[in-house]
Amino acid sequence: MKSMYYLCAAAAVAAAGLLSTPVANAQQGAPSVAPPATSSAAIPDHKIDAVAAAAKRVVAIGDNYEQKLAKAGDGEKEKIVDEANQAITKAVNDQGLSVDEYVSIMKVAQNDSTVREKIVERLK
Repeated sequence: MKSMYYLCAAAAVAAAGLLSTPVANAQQGAPSVAPPATSSAAIPDHKIDAVAAAAKRVVAIGDNYEQKLAKAGDGEKEKIVDEANQAITKAVNDQGLSVDEYVSIMKVAQNDSTVREKIVERLK
């Protein structure tokens, strides 16, 4: 369960990073680390909408639980991580996405400026 939280937390960081990533970096030919899991043409707009809506919630949940973890004693941390996992999974599922689908699209956005720009536009 802890790994899911950290995976989702990484996706939340990626979502937050989309807002601060200069588009110029992508346009300057920065090499991509890995090939995208799918092409931007293969991701329908309703999925982009769902990812953006989920990302807003995932970031908020991540911030909330990060604060809770910082204040928690060692005995409480596992329970808090489990709660965070459930909250993140629910936030993503509530948008009609699986966690794997959400993470996959976020990975594409990191490497594909078209997908990234679509998500960023919806995050505004």
